[in-house]
Amino acid sequence: MRTRVKICGFTSVADAVCAAELGVDAIGLVFYPSSPRNVSIEQAAIISKALPAFVSVVALFVDAEPALIREVLSKVRVDCLQFHGDETADSCRPYDKSYIKAVRMRPGTDIARLAAQYHDAAGLLLDAYHPGIQGGSGSGFDWNLIPQCRSLPIILAGGLTPDNAGEAIKVVKPYALDVSSGVEAGKGIKDAAKMAAFIRKTNQAT
Repeated sequence: MRTRVKICGFTSVADAVCAAELGVDAIGLVFYPSSPRNVSIEQAAIISKALPAFVSVVALFVDAEPALIREVLSKVRVDCLQFHGDETADSCRPYDKSYIKAVRMRPGTDIARLAAQYHDAAGLLLDAYHPGIQGGSGSGFDWNLIPQCRSLPIILAGGLTPDNAGEAIKVVKPYALDVSSGVEAGKGIKDAAKMAAFIRKTNQAT
């Protein structure tokens, strides 16, 4: 099965359209004010509207108020929600959208328990644990922490680049790779050559 690619943290229409033209499966829009990749609802609406068919839009939230999530959903074309904080399973469910639950990996993280807890999630996104940073740090984690037997699709994030995408697929066998800083020229500014290389390396490895 082909490994999908999600590129997260877009802040401009041009970068998102470029990613679509390069063959990305999904783009991520960050609605978290503390993130350097945070995007306004107005800009997110413009970005999502500019994308062609069959490119999914994932809206990322970190312990957000339900009112913000509902406002985003009312104004932005969103296909999937990504919860990157300490959200309970029940708090991920009221929006009539498929959702991804992010997990910050460290020794002792019980993927089987989390998969049971978030059993209706579209996937678990496994990212590096970094105190005080909710993703996008560019740091990786020990892939040996990931069990080979999983009940939910695994989306691998954390420290991915064009150089290690193939190895990540070989070792982890994830459903998808999720990259942000590894294909950037600067925070929130994507590098077209790096995006192309990442997608190419992923496709070559599957």
